[in-house]
Amino acid sequence: MQNRKDYYFKKAKTQGYLARSIYKLLEINKKYNLITPNSRVLDLGTSPGSWVQACLKLKVKEIIGIDITEAKIKNPNFVFLKEDISKLDIKNLKEFDVVLSDLAPSTSGNKQLDSEKSIELSDKAFNIAKKVLKPNGNFLVKVFQGPGFEELFNEIRKNFKFCKSYKPKSTRKSSKEIYIVAKNFINN
Repeated sequence: MQNRKDYYFKKAKTQGYLARSIYKLLEINKKYNLITPNSRVLDLGTSPGSWVQACLKLKVKEIIGIDITEAKIKNPNFVFLKEDISKLDIKNLKEFDVVLSDLAPSTSGNKQLDSEKSIELSDKAFNIAKKVLKPNGNFLVKVFQGPGFEELFNEIRKNFKFCKSYKPKSTRKSSKEIYIVAKNFINN
């Protein structure tokens, strides 16, 4: 397990990426085609910025990143807002083709508590996505599996034509981390 982590960590560093999570997003996008060139993307939980790097590599038109920790990316197609998503005023945001959420709670070591906090953050990201996604837009959210996961998954599924959970290869096997991939937002 440690070697697997080291492999993606080292690979990210040697390729000039900020974090190993870039490979998760690129793998998910290759399989599900969530992000296309000229997309307008909202990235929740941006820091340090590896998903921004992935989006720029995929030639998005614009990416807005939001996090409580500063992002380490500077690019004319990237705008960073240092804000807590709980206090985010979405009226100032326009519509997006894609909403990404790599939000994670500060972990406590208590897997159930960490999972509950993750579900809570993912639900907040989903509520933001429902307000800012264009019709037929796409949503990707990281979640720690545990109590409440199925309810969140089913709620997201009601709002999209396609919804699936997916665990990328670069995720450690022991990790509770999983992604909900949702495509073609149904604007109710």
